[in-house]
Amino acid sequence: MQQVLMTGAAGGIGTLLRPILPRLKVRMRLSDLADAIPQAEPGEDWMPGDLTNPADAARLVAGCDAILHFGGISTENRADLIHEVNVKGTYTLYEAARKAGVRRILFASSNHVIGFHPRETRLDADSEIRPDSMYGVSKAYGEALARYYWHKFGIESLILRIGSCFPQPKDRRMMATWMSKEDMLRLIGAMLFAPRLGCPVVYGVSNNRESWWDNSKTAYLGWVPQDSSEMFATKFADYVPNDPNDPAILYQGGNFAKAGHFED
Repeated sequence: MQQVLMTGAAGGIGTLLRPILPRLKVRMRLSDLADAIPQAEPGEDWMPGDLTNPADAARLVAGCDAILHFGGISTENRADLIHEVNVKGTYTLYEAARKAGVRRILFASSNHVIGFHPRETRLDADSEIRPDSMYGVSKAYGEALARYYWHKFGIESLILRIGSCFPQPKDRRMMATWMSKEDMLRLIGAMLFAPRLGCPVVYGVSNNRESWWDNSKTAYLGWVPQDSSEMFATKFADYVPNDPNDPAILYQGGNFAKAGHFED
């Protein structure tokens, strides 16, 4: 049985996954900022910590075999805040993991790393990075950092470009980007137990009818998404775009690509 740390466990994806994490049959250590931690459920092991603090990061990773790194700012924000949490925090975590001998990390990246690709362009693991926001830029940094720690120190990372992991799609765009919590859990299982992980880029998306991303280059992991957004298709049956040339419609990043530069 492995000891696994999940950062950002009180966030959206962490909250979605917590009830089904026991299926992995590993020991989970859940972490978030102290003021974000909810009432613990039976069997949950919570440890508060600030990933920008090296001492906290060292305490969190101690004794862990693997890390699920979901912690950080998950929307667009001021560049200085994004840098402090998503850039500094990710570096601090990886450095603590190196010193502690952690061998595998899931780095929660984002589709906003490639958000300025047109929707009709099908992307794979080697497609050009085109961030649509400072948030996307911070995730591009995290992807580069994961590769550095793989090549320099042999720490394996699954670079997960998450689409939209919610209970159900919130808008028409998410019919293409949606990822179910069950498919997320299956991918985490593949990441933890694959004989060899390496440092692959995987698009976090279910088996949706509309698809912009190709995971064939990481088929060796054995992860096959089983759910589809089609079960929610009737919610958007009457959808008509106001302007097909709107950047939110044109680009894969949606409203992130349309939004102006965040300064305030």
